[in-house]
Amino acid sequence: MKINSEMISLNISDGTKMSAFTARPDDGKKYPGLLLFQEAFGVNDHIKDLAKRFANEGYVAVAPELFHRTAPGFQGDYNNFPSVMPHIQALNQSDLTADITASYEWLTGNSHVKKDQIVSTGYCMGGRVSVLANLKVHLKASVSYYGSAIAKTMGDQLQNSSGPLLLFWGGLDKNIGKDQIDDLTSRLTEHGKVFTNVIFSNAGHAFFCDARSSYNPDAAKQAWVLTLEFFKQHLPA
Repeated sequence: MKINSEMISLNISDGTKMSAFTARPDDGKKYPGLLLFQEAFGVNDHIKDLAKRFANEGYVAVAPELFHRTAPGFQGDYNNFPSVMPHIQALNQSDLTADITASYEWLTGNSHVKKDQIVSTGYCMGGRVSVLANLKVHLKASVSYYGSAIAKTMGDQLQNSSGPLLLFWGGLDKNIGKDQIDDLTSRLTEHGKVFTNVIFSNAGHAFFCDARSSYNPDAAKQAWVLTLEFFKQHLPA
């Protein structure tokens, strides 16, 4: 399938501008839209490749640069996590909500997108943002890959989730313990939300990223299949 990809610029409600990488099938047809949220290392080659992979599966994907206020175009070094911390610490829920909304509105206003069929996914930092998006805009479903501190940062807002959630974790993740996972799933259960919780016992943090030493090909392959099937089940035929 031929894929059309490009960088676009979005106007944000706070007056800033945000770049985003987009990818879609180049055949003139309409497809579901996908919000794709970056790791802490920016909209890098890995995230762009993922956008193209999703496009090849029949999605119009948009990956917004969430660090646009502090470091437009930022692409961090996977071996230098301290360098990304100032940008993570500068993020707040209000700004992220504005970025989510702008990206969502770009999808719903795009002639190639089925505007009532929008989903989201995100990785690491983006895993948390994917859940936030599920609270702030109307999504058919959302997938979160090892998003930390979700229950801690969103608390009772979780009752506002709009679509089912698929949550992925690495059982060997030293950054996200069982307490975090249990806290999130218990809150979702308390609010009567539909979710699926998947723990890969032999995988660590960032197991999905094939550009990192923590990559676990078996877990990544299974998670990819589950992600596609989850979206398929929750989108209209």
